[in-house]
Formats: sequence, C-alpha cells, structure tokens
Amino acid sequence: MKIDIHAHILPKNWPDLRERYGYGGFIRLEHDGCGCTRMMRDGEFFREVDPNLWDGPTRVTECDEHRVDVQVLSTVPVMFSYWAKPEHTLDISRILNDDMAGVIAENPKRFVGLGTIPMNAPDLAARELERCVNGLGFEGVEIATHINGVNLDDDQFTPVWEAAQDLDAAVFVHPWDMMGMDQLPSYWLPWLVSMPAETSRAICSLMMGGVLEKYPKLRFAFAHGGGSFPGTIGRIQHGFTMRPDLCQIRTQTDPTDMLRRFYLDSLVHDRKALEFLVDLFGPEQIALGTDYPFPLGELEPGRLIETTRSFTPDQKERMLSGTALEWLGAHRSDYETEASRRHSEGLHFDPWVDS
Repeated sequence: MKIDIHAHILPKNWPDLRERYGYGGFIRLEHDGCGCTRMMRDGEFFREVDPNLWDGPTRVTECDEHRVDVQVLSTVPVMFSYWAKPEHTLDISRILNDDMAGVIAENPKRFVGLGTIPMNAPDLAARELERCVNGLGFEGVEIATHINGVNLDDDQFTPVWEAAQDLDAAVFVHPWDMMGMDQLPSYWLPWLVSMPAETSRAICSLMMGGVLEKYPKLRFAFAHGGGSFPGTIGRIQHGFTMRPDLCQIRTQTDPTDMLRRFYLDSLVHDRKALEFLVDLFGPEQIALGTDYPFPLGELEPGRLIETTRSFTPDQKERMLSGTALEWLGAHRSDYETEASRRHSEGLHFDPWVDS
C-alpha cells in the first residue's frame, strides 16, 4: 500500500471573504472556464492551480495512476488566515473542514482528513479540533510552523495540545508565512531557503520548549522531510550542550534523544538525503509525503523510496504505508481490502515496480 500523508486540497467554490467580513487579505478563486483557476489576493495574482486541487474524481484517477491507495488531505497553508479576526479564522476553518468532509464521504477508503483550526484563538482551535475528530471523523489537523510570529512552544497553545492528546489526534506541521520573505524577493528563495528553516524552527521550539516531553502521546509529523532540521541536528545538539543557559531553559533532554518522538514525511527529492534521513531517524519515523499537487512535490509518488536499493522491502513498506498508519492511529485493515482489489484489477500500474 501507499499512503500519502502530504496532499493538499481546496474547495472548488469559495466565498468572497472581503465581502463576507468587510476587509481584505484573503484568497479569492477565479475560475477561467477552461479548467484552471487563479488564486488571487487583494487583486494580485498568487498562484494558478489545476482542477486536481479540488476535483475528487480527477484526484482518484491520478492516485490510481501512481498506485497511491490513500491520500491524507490538508488545506493549502495560505488559507490558514491566522492574521484575521479569530471569529473569521474559525469561520474559514469550518468552511474548509466541511468541504473536506464532503470529499471524504464520497471516497472514504481513499481519503483521510486533517482539519484546519484557528490557532490564533487556541480555545476556539481546541473546540474546532474536537469537532474535526468527533464530528467529522478526521484523524487530526494541520497547523503552521508558527502563529503570527509566535513559536509553537508558547503556553497559549496549551489548550490545543491538551485537546489533541485527549482526542488521540495526529498533528501535521506545515510551513507558512516564511521568515525573511521581504528580504528574498528573487529566485523563489522563500520556498527554497526559508521554508526548510521554518520547519526546523517548529521542531526545535517543540523540543526545547518542553512540549514533546509534557505531552508524550502527541503525534506530530513535519513536512518536507523536516526541512533543514536533519542537516543541522549536529549543530543543534552542540549548541544545546554548550549553552545550557540559553537552550536548556525548559528541558534538559538532548535533542538527539527526542528524534523518535515525531514523524517526518519523505519529501526530500534526493536519494542520499533520504538515506541520511532513514539512517538518522529510522524508517519507523518516515512516511510517504508528496505535496500533491504542487510543482515542488514528488511528481511520481513513492518512486524515491521504491527505487532506493539500499532500503529493504520491509523498510520500503514501512515508509510507504506503515509509518502513516501508526501516525494516524489507523489500522491497515481499514484500507487494505480496497487497495488489494485495485491492485488485483490492475487499476494500479507503476513501471518502476511492475516491469
């Protein structure tokens, strides 16, 4: 089986939030009638997207083409809107979550949901988290690497962590509003440089801020192979050891001792980088993630894992599905029968595996 824990989705129809709330800054969708859609913000072009971002049947067809049995759905991070008024961020979250629930209801064996919650209002976020899990049947939520510049170890987020632990919810952390964007206008550097740093920022904050210790049952997963964190763990550990006055304020547990406390997706685009990740964390902490359907994603889902000869069949199986199931708190039997049917009927064919 292949379970992709990093797959984005948007509603096809999206309200005019400027009109709805009386102020701007929000994404608006402009459909051109030919299939493509322009994401606009206050009249300025943000990104062009294709129908596979919202159309369930198109998404299923593309999953079949690449042998992806299950996608774990989450919104596009620009939709978080943590900067908006709390009641409006909650409203946006509910619109996104209700739409996602509808998509999942049409294909419950193919899609799993990670909801959106208003992290700028932690009490409201905890309530929406409970609705996502108990009301909509989602396995968890997606949140950002920081909340309006506030790191995730801040005490204000305690209600969210307590709710996530009590609800046994998975938490997917994805970069947004990257640091230094105004200083990196050229060469797409915010996405190539700042985005990996954002993920390291979140991991280090949760480690050194004591969140991973205080909530041992929380199941965090981080996008893009942990960003720059794996490549700088030696520096992080050295700094933690040499400057306890700065780094050990809220925990004395070494960062290297906490590597088994969270999960990463496999989206690193480079075989040696993935081998390093497996050597550092073990395959038990790494799950297939593609960033579907965006160009910085893995365009042939799972190919890097499947074609790396140094990985054993058991390691590949673990990364392609086993780790995801563990992180989600799901059982293989929930999806295995349907996946086996598709394989037996030839709905999945991957030339890298089947030739």
